[in-house]
Amino acid sequence: MKAKGLVWLGTRTRNFDDTVRFFGETLGLHAAHERPDFAIFRLPNGDSVEVFGPGDTDHEHFTTGPVVGFLVDDVREARADLEEAGVSFISPVHETDDGGSWSHFTGPDGNVYEITAPPQ
Repeated sequence: MKAKGLVWLGTRTRNFDDTVRFFGETLGLHAAHERPDFAIFRLPNGDSVEVFGPGDTDHEHFTTGPVVGFLVDDVREARADLEEAGVSFISPVHETDDGGSWSHFTGPDGNVYEITAPPQ
């Protein structure tokens, strides 16, 4: 398995409104989607930053700080390689209708990370 880049960052915060303003107004990222306690920003190269507020219940496992997604060619293959190396996964492989996929794991530093493959 070889990581090819960083393509996604997710952060859970109690300061949702301030964090959304920081990414949108201060850093100038494009707000692609916003709803209460969830926002998606896109960078010019297509990478994503997602912000999860206190009311978001789908990302409660993000407890250690920002979660970074490493780009891989095939999530299932990369996951098998990482599991063989002793890495523990905390989520199944998730797949989107357009062919994208991701899975979260805990690194040796105790932080949550992700491997992700873009839509086909």
